[in-house]
Amino acid sequence: MVQRPRGTRDFPPAAMRRRLALEGLLEDVAQRHGFSRVQTPVFESLDLFTAKSGPGVIGQLYAFQDKGERDLTLRPELTAPVMRMVAEEMRNETKPLRLSYYGQCYRYEEFKKGRYREFFQYGVELIGAHGPLAEAEIIALAVNMLDACGLENWELRIGHVGVLKDALSGLGLSDEIDASTGEPPIASAMRLLDKGDDNGLATLFSKHGLNPANADPLRSLASLEGGMETLQPARELLSSMDGVSLEALDELETTLNALSALAPSPPSLAVDLTVARGLDYYTGMVFEVKVPELGGEGQVLGGGSYRLLHLFGLPDLDPCCGFGLGFDRVLLALEAQAAASGREETVPGEHDTRPLLAVIPFKIDAQEILPLVGQLRASGVRVELELRGRKVGKAMGWADSIGATCTLVVGPRDIEAGQGMLKDLSSGDQFAVALNVEAVKEAL
Repeated sequence: MVQRPRGTRDFPPAAMRRRLALEGLLEDVAQRHGFSRVQTPVFESLDLFTAKSGPGVIGQLYAFQDKGERDLTLRPELTAPVMRMVAEEMRNETKPLRLSYYGQCYRYEEFKKGRYREFFQYGVELIGAHGPLAEAEIIALAVNMLDACGLENWELRIGHVGVLKDALSGLGLSDEIDASTGEPPIASAMRLLDKGDDNGLATLFSKHGLNPANADPLRSLASLEGGMETLQPARELLSSMDGVSLEALDELETTLNALSALAPSPPSLAVDLTVARGLDYYTGMVFEVKVPELGGEGQVLGGGSYRLLHLFGLPDLDPCCGFGLGFDRVLLALEAQAAASGREETVPGEHDTRPLLAVIPFKIDAQEILPLVGQLRASGVRVELELRGRKVGKAMGWADSIGATCTLVVGPRDIEAGQGMLKDLSSGDQFAVALNVEAVKEAL
């Protein structure tokens, strides 16, 4: 028996209702923030991703050659394809661009719960505007999306790559690549601070002719924990260091103040001033959302300000700002929280509350009732037509099993009289109703 490929999933109707409800909810919030949906091909040129992430990424890709011997790959993420589309199709569009997207991505890696070889990503990009207000717009959109979908107990962590970069630059570390390590000393120092490797940091400072004691305020900075209240002690620490700019910290404070006006307060907000991830990609504000119910795979969303369009000949549009939302992980988190609280509905709106009418032809040619079925559907009524010629008793069981609200049984005498028997399956009440759209809709 042929089975689905490893690391992929099938989605039966109940699962698809949930997924469509979440997708529609996210897109509704995005549209209210002025974002418009775009779509890119499932496969792209391999060069698109090696240019962004280097040749080492190929081992994680579903890369192949087509019949024209062109090097292609199934897309592993959606940001680079959207940037490629902007450069190719939207250079002359009015800026800024507010773009949303959703689709399948593919990575060849060992899969586990929350991580699949075929996975789904929702994301947004704000292109052609940058700075604290643009960053606040992006974070606010993320907060409003998670709030709208009913996710609980999540933590928003916000930082700014520029805070540490400015501090380390002020101390005398270079942003030029060190041939012995393959990365700038500033990046090396940031990674060591993130790991809490004091000995490695002291060695790095000494190697570059700096007093290791100069890093002491940075260690204190790394120990700061909390929300916006961490900004003042951070400002005092940075001000005590000669030649250190406070520009990035000022920008972050402006972003946080704007965010408080644009979105509801998240369940938990943490300011992380020593963020060290994405150093080759992010240039300014960075943020992520974690959900404790998911454990080690707890991150459901991440993004920030980055430079990427210079790779496509559009340096004037850098930096951009955006985020990617792990669609599958958000669903897993919602399902875990719904199960813990005993809720039946996981995603708001996943259950269609409109009545479902089961129409049951009895000893008549179904063709005689088809016009009414078509007219009811055209008027917005959900209608399922019994297709297997069951006897009335079994047809009633079928109607109940599909979640029908009411049944309409139509037999030969009903056709002659121009009426059928409508039954409310929740109360058991039944009565005759005229076989026209207005009468049936009123009875429902």
